[in-house]
Amino acid sequence: MACARGYREGVRGDRVEIVIDAGGEVRTYEIVASRNGRRVEIETGRGIVTVSEVTRTGTPVRTARFMASRILALVEHPAADQNIAREVLEPRPIRSSGSAPYGR
Repeated sequence: MACARGYREGVRGDRVEIVIDAGGEVRTYEIVASRNGRRVEIETGRGIVTVSEVTRTGTPVRTARFMASRILALVEHPAADQNIAREVLEPRPIRSSGSAPYGR
């Protein structure tokens, strides 16, 4: 069976997090490529962002649509980067010079 053009092998685990402003509260949605051979695609157009889980042949399995003006963050987590994402880096402390910000 031939793979679709530009298709990456073994993309199970692809996921996209979408954070939206829901009028006074913030909501987070997650679309995940839940089975082997599936991937997550993002399309934008006419003020709408569409996030879809698709099969090898490009058939959408699940689709979510959001108004672009309401999206606060859209974070892609490719399956290939999962091991990198698991590494936790310690934040560096911020140095304080003792003076007020902007020279006040």
